[in-house]
Amino acid sequence: MVLIGYARVSTQAQSLESQLNALRAAGCAKIFEDHGVSGTATRRSGLDKMMKRLRRGDILVVARLDRLGRSLRHLVTVVAVLQDKGVELRSLAESIDTGSASGRMIFHLFAAVAEFERSLISERTIAGLRAARARGKRPGRQPLLSDEQCTEALRAISDEGATEEALAAKYNVHVRTLQRAVHRVRTVRS
Repeated sequence: MVLIGYARVSTQAQSLESQLNALRAAGCAKIFEDHGVSGTATRRSGLDKMMKRLRRGDILVVARLDRLGRSLRHLVTVVAVLQDKGVELRSLAESIDTGSASGRMIFHLFAAVAEFERSLISERTIAGLRAARARGKRPGRQPLLSDEQCTEALRAISDEGATEEALAAKYNVHVRTLQRAVHRVRTVRS
């Protein structure tokens, strides 16, 4: 029985140190890492290498379940692959050990609750964005070109034969940015 650890953080600014310390304290012989990788990504280099390394009788240890995956579907898929390989899963924060029937049941309950919580957060975010739009707010990054500049650029292209490259240089934006802005104005007018 070999304890294999897995640690992940979503952004480069975050630190793996607390997870690594917990995994070392749990006795992990080897620890695989993904730094700056979202939990929603099913393809991760550290996770993929770890999955190839795991052997029958090994125990995969994570500091928290959400470090392994953010969706119930992905977590359940990973656990099914682990079970097929004869590998158990231990989550330190949730005290889950899939080596027992009760551990497997608790895993599924925790994973379902975690996905439910993420769904609620997503629904609240979408509702907030809709409310902001209804108040006339444009969430997200503000356009680099104003509506007036877009109209002016469209007129220059249509009436004066100006090139997109010249206009992009004039407004100090990338050509593709200008193209998207002009397209947006054309779409609104049609």
